[in-house]
Amino acid sequence: MFTVIEKTVLAMSLLRIVSGGIEIFAALLMIKFNAVEKALLINSSLALIGPLILLTTTTIGLIGIVEKVSLVKMVWVFAGVACILYGVKQ
Repeated sequence: MFTVIEKTVLAMSLLRIVSGGIEIFAALLMIKFNAVEKALLINSSLALIGPLILLTTTTIGLIGIVEKVSLVKMVWVFAGVACILYGVKQ
């Protein structure tokens, strides 16, 4: 009858909900200011927040599965995240 949600999954999903709320708020600010320059500034700010959310969510997930995954696989995951961050670096 009751579904038990893991703390790790709950933390990851709440962080993503907060991230989505920030995205929606930024979109509303762009509409409010109605200026391309300010919209670009807001969009650039989101480019800073996105990788932080990615890193934090990934870190929480990895901490949650640290006992279940080998060290080699953990290194591969961190390498993948590093590649993503390098790829989006300006």
